[in-house]
Amino acid sequence: MLLLRRHLLPLLRAAFPLPSPIHHRACLLSTSTSASAALFSLEDYLVASCGLAPTQARETAQKAFDGTSKAQKKAFEELSHSRLNSASNPDAVLALLSSVGLSRADIAAAVVADPLLLRSSPKNIGPRLLALRDRLGLSTPQIFHFLLVGSHSLYSCDVVPRLEFFISLFGSFEKLLMAMKRNKRILSSDLERVTKPNIALLHQCGVSVQQIAKLHPRVLGFNPERMKELVLRAERLGVPRSSRTFCEAVAVVAQISKEKVAAILEFLKSALGCHESEVATAVSKMPTILGVSEECLRHKIQFLINEVGLEPQYIVQRSALFTYSLEKRLIPRHCVMKVLLAKGLQDSNRSFYSLVVKGEETFKLKYIDCHKDSVPGLADAYATARGGVVSSAV
Repeated sequence: MLLLRRHLLPLLRAAFPLPSPIHHRACLLSTSTSASAALFSLEDYLVASCGLAPTQARETAQKAFDGTSKAQKKAFEELSHSRLNSASNPDAVLALLSSVGLSRADIAAAVVADPLLLRSSPKNIGPRLLALRDRLGLSTPQIFHFLLVGSHSLYSCDVVPRLEFFISLFGSFEKLLMAMKRNKRILSSDLERVTKPNIALLHQCGVSVQQIAKLHPRVLGFNPERMKELVLRAERLGVPRSSRTFCEAVAVVAQISKEKVAAILEFLKSALGCHESEVATAVSKMPTILGVSEECLRHKIQFLINEVGLEPQYIVQRSALFTYSLEKRLIPRHCVMKVLLAKGLQDSNRSFYSLVVKGEETFKLKYIDCHKDSVPGLADAYATARGGVVSSAV
């Protein structure tokens, strides 16, 4: 009997191979009690209905099932009530997406971006989806781009009032879309208990709507108590609420710990040989310094002192120099000035800071284009330097 079992088992396995994991999950989710009933395969459905390639369909289906389990945090057996047990719910969702003008390719892209759309409730997302068009006046392309980054809010909350609020705050739907790309959960925050109190607090500190709109959108979703703490930390840096840089200070301390702030302040004091009060003044003028790593600050200080010849005291007073990239601005512009000075085409007393802060087009017009005849190759040397290679072609 044992020998017979060993002989037959491989044959049975070959005749009835085990199903794929996704097909197996679809089998478990099927509510059919008939053994002869056809089993629904989400993978096959995505290929047929959305035109996805088999590999992409398999990955999307996997995310739809895994996402359902993680999002709902239910025991596995409760998945038998999932909306992915047949084509009924996905069909209804795709029909809704089509009703607002999305093409088959658009719908496929939206489903791939967020497979959980397929298990959302048509009764919930239907009115919200139509309101994007009829109440907010979004065009079909705008709805499509919203779904690519914000579809989660479509089925997790009453999204339209939130969209109205944030469009007003940021100034346009396109600007809101950019904010959503930085923080996809911005629309999930509680407007009345979280977002609006945070904005009101910043208003009390003299921060304008335009400045608030430039904050990382994640900050607006912080617990209001944490926001109050961030305001106090910004003030302790010596940045008054009335300062135009106060909002920047809040944004910086939201990203780094108290210990990190203290370490950067100590490093600057040591590397530049200046007093604590001088460092505090520099930070109050340019709080974003605190977001630069010690290694990067060290390289910039060494370059500004050893290559450009600036005094530490001058660097402290012109703290904005720390915010510019060595490769994209400081080194290339220094190379241009060395060439022009060597040829007697520039005054040696010109401030390096005034040179650096000029916009790119203004700099090229004033220091490169006007010398294209007298210094052939200067433009190419500048472009090479911006690419990370210092050229001596001129």
